Amino acid sequence: MFEGQSQTEVEALLKSDPEFRQLYRRHQQLNSKVLDAELGVLPIDDLTLGRWKKEKLLAKDRLTRIFAQTRH
Repeated sequence: MFEGQSQTEVEALLKSDPEFRQLYRRHQQLNSKVLDAELGVLPIDDLTLGRWKKEKLLAKDRLTRIFAQTRH
């Protein structure tokens, strides 16, 4: 998710920021579910898949903002 960013910085945030850690884990969970649904491994209706994608995107946006704030 943070391609091109220092893994050390991401790991430090995961250790020090509970909100970042929670959002990061939730994003990973959603990413896995969405991928499984798109591959047909996890049968799910389109409405639920759409909600998961939206929640995943919102989590990524928040993670990106938190990461950017800590770098300034």
